[in-house]
Amino acid sequence: MIRPSATRIALIYPELLGTYGDGGNAIVLAQRLRWRGLPVEVVHVPAGEPIPDSCDIYLLGGGEDEPQVLAAEGIRQGRSLLRAVAGGAAVLAVCAGYQVIGATFPGGDGTVHDGVHLVDVETRRSFEPPGAPPPPRAVGDIVVQPDPRLGLPTLYGYENHGGRTRPLPGGSGFPLGAVRLGVGNGTPDRTDGIVDGKVIGTYLHGPVLAQNPALADLLLSWVHGSLPPLDGPPEAERLRQARARALAVS
Repeated sequence: MIRPSATRIALIYPELLGTYGDGGNAIVLAQRLRWRGLPVEVVHVPAGEPIPDSCDIYLLGGGEDEPQVLAAEGIRQGRSLLRAVAGGAAVLAVCAGYQVIGATFPGGDGTVHDGVHLVDVETRRSFEPPGAPPPPRAVGDIVVQPDPRLGLPTLYGYENHGGRTRPLPGGSGFPLGAVRLGVGNGTPDRTDGIVDGKVIGTYLHGPVLAQNPALADLLLSWVHGSLPPLDGPPEAERLRQARARALAVS
């Protein structure tokens, strides 16, 4: 019997983009494949090392201002992430990682830095007119109702960011969903994130896939095809319901 090749999950620069525990997303994806009896390999890509273009899923997490700038510089080198996505790979980028995969993002001193240009968004401290006070930092629980095209239940997470992210004129993709609690992108349409092909950007920490296993399975299905369902413990759904009640959303 020919065994299927292992799904390769790349965790990009965890030393720079690992402030909020988003590396846990790799653990969730790997375990959900193992529970299905499917082979998986998690590839840790340390800062300063070249990013392989042969992985199936790439994960970028949250980080502080200076590490974020360093991460963007490293990811732009060699353009391997762009090649991987062009070849069918999926990406989940959270917070600083979400900003990095866009066109531009601010550094700690407000200087605008180039992103990877993987998705058509830009991030600033504020999009208000000059002289207007910047918006407060977005910190706290966030609840997102996903775009119906994704077929996902309500998403829960935690956000902690000072940037505001908006789509570029004429850009492709659509928001991950509508913000029901929290800030998200911080745009007038009250949305969070972006979905463009097999690329997802979002401000949801958590790690987001630990709190939202359906989102994990969506990513896996994009690179693995149809997956056998997993029956989680009933406690998991009760916890989600309790969280919804605690946050006064339904």
